[in-house]
Amino acid sequence: MKNRSCVLPAIAFRLFMGIGLLLSWPMMPCIGQGFVNVPGVVIDHLPKSTRNYIGSPSIVILPNGKYIASHDIFGKGPTPQHTHVFESANKGKSWQKIAELDSLWWATLFINKGALYLLGTTREYGRMSIRRSMDGGHSWSQVEEGILNTGDGYHCASVPVQVFKGRVWKGMERNVPVTSWGNFQSFVASAPVDANLLDSKSWTFTPSLIYNKTAWKPGNAWLEGNVVMNPQGEIWNILRVNNLEDDQAAMYRVSDDGQTADSTTVTFIRLPGACKKFNIRFDPKTNRYYTFTNYALPQYRSYRRERARNAQVLLSSPDLTNWTIQGIVLFNPDIEKHGFQYLDWQFDGKDIVIASRTAFEDGLGGADNQHNSNFLTFHRVKNFRHYKTPAQWQPLLKGITDFGVLN
Repeated sequence: MKNRSCVLPAIAFRLFMGIGLLLSWPMMPCIGQGFVNVPGVVIDHLPKSTRNYIGSPSIVILPNGKYIASHDIFGKGPTPQHTHVFESANKGKSWQKIAELDSLWWATLFINKGALYLLGTTREYGRMSIRRSMDGGHSWSQVEEGILNTGDGYHCASVPVQVFKGRVWKGMERNVPVTSWGNFQSFVASAPVDANLLDSKSWTFTPSLIYNKTAWKPGNAWLEGNVVMNPQGEIWNILRVNNLEDDQAAMYRVSDDGQTADSTTVTFIRLPGACKKFNIRFDPKTNRYYTFTNYALPQYRSYRRERARNAQVLLSSPDLTNWTIQGIVLFNPDIEKHGFQYLDWQFDGKDIVIASRTAFEDGLGGADNQHNSNFLTFHRVKNFRHYKTPAQWQPLLKGITDFGVLN
């Protein structure tokens, strides 16, 4: 399948930026550009020469069957660091840019009561912000209509926004002071599904919990929490833990009304790849939870674990605490300049559809590094409930003893 990218060719991009013209991105047509070696379908591309990089991938499926994807932009280049929104009317085979939102960062797409939303922050460590679209992502509410709090320092990622027990839930953090990465105070934001989600009065926030760096070793921070409901009907927040072992996640219980977070329930679990961001969703057909992670495969485990992002594995669990590797879905042998990370994804019948922040060769110097991604890519995992690792990648699973492998 030929990849298609809704971006200006690199030469034209540099020309426009060099003479200082402001591009009206939503009006740009979808321009075909071949990236034949890039896995999946290219949704968007930024060459590393721009010093801007693609972050916070998110994806939803609208009731009419269209796919909507989004990403923000980070880095030190001249491109405005906004959130960009794309549409596919043909199941992800091609994509068209439909909107650009200023003052929005780290946002997740979700649908509630027929409306499309993006929930994130106003900027890096800014205020909490939510935007709404009533026409499938083409036009959006203004930033000032959906500021959910006062003060700065808020942090999140494109983790799932999910509905449990009549409420909309998302895990978030506050990083104080913002001059030092890792001081993340974890909390959960929620609101009734029937409320006006643009109204700050609709939202409830649990008290913030601070990571105990002295007692909870070897980790030193937690972030990017997933709010999930366990088989017993309890609401929990499961977080990435920044540590050298790679495979530790933390979780704590949240009250059903979203008012409290119980610090006495903090528990650490083994989850392969959990020192990097992951998204958890529940499949009612199998009664299992699924996620994708940047698990460091055996031959790469001597590398810096937090930067080992050259593989994505599919995992499942019956109870949120015992996880099994079902197989490798994305992989590149180069760990320095290639990465598939921060996946957001949705069930689509027998398949899973994915938006990935991808670092890959582009014929223009490649990615800056595995973290500073130059692509937003779309992927489809077919028959995910019976997924088999491709034969050429099977040897990469040898040596895994701590976690079961389904193949």
